[in-house]
Amino acid sequence: MTEIEITADLVRDLLREQHPDLAGLAVREVAGGWGNQMWRLGDELAVRMQRMDPTPELQLKERRWLPVLAPRLPLPVPTPVRFGEPSERFPKHWTVMTWVPGEPLDHGSISRGAHAADTLAGFLRALHVEAPDDAPIAADRGTHPRNCTDGFENFLRSVAPDDIADDIADVRAVWDDAVAAGAWEGPPMWVHGDLHPANVVVSDGTLAGIVDFGDMFAGDPAWDLAAAWVLLPAGTASRFFDMYAHADEAAIRRARGLAAMKSLFLMLMGQNGDQGLPGGKPHWGPAGRAALDRVLKGA
Repeated sequence: MTEIEITADLVRDLLREQHPDLAGLAVREVAGGWGNQMWRLGDELAVRMQRMDPTPELQLKERRWLPVLAPRLPLPVPTPVRFGEPSERFPKHWTVMTWVPGEPLDHGSISRGAHAADTLAGFLRALHVEAPDDAPIAADRGTHPRNCTDGFENFLRSVAPDDIADDIADVRAVWDDAVAAGAWEGPPMWVHGDLHPANVVVSDGTLAGIVDFGDMFAGDPAWDLAAAWVLLPAGTASRFFDMYAHADEAAIRRARGLAAMKSLFLMLMGQNGDQGLPGGKPHWGPAGRAALDRVLKGA
């Protein structure tokens, strides 16, 4: 199916059809977004439009589970308030959600590193509780790093050699250590699953909210603990793990390896952006390189 151009007029038309009481609010496009496109709706809401995602699964997952999780999370997260169903005008799903104020970290920065480390640790302690039996399970993440070696190797091969030539052996050593680490032995825990700089918002130099829960799943919390290096400034990872207080040595080793893989992914997306490829994000390259440096330092 040909991609439908999503415009402010289309968003207003859909609101008039399905939620007319919201149709008078101002509609403003939010930059970014690939699988879904976001539009501000007034001051407190946003419309999440299914765009390149081939199925509505991620939106439907957020609709189902964010209202369950949000009340006990200590940072703002987007919470669904209205559902938009496929129609002749737009044959895909869309959801009206609460807007999380702040600036995406990939366009901002963290200057209060200790505060951000404490905030992230508190958020993940609240999120990482045993998931119910009917919680979603991810096909491509959430398991031990040893099951993701093909993906790691693909990212390592795909990143431009000039960007990583001096570090390949060290990156591989971090990954091999994660693969050798003991497995998660507890019950499957709630995991955000996609903590990278575009999926957190910052304000006043620290973390102010977490967004895009479309990849959430029940599994190994090390997938989120990787954010200690992917999101936080250099030198704050140890403080984060002290505050989180629930990660043993094996979990930290798995998390560090996963952080290396996520850093390579960010670098690859930046490289794709530099080449003008679909979905590429030029500004993710420097963020990925900085994250990889933090991973290699280990602190």
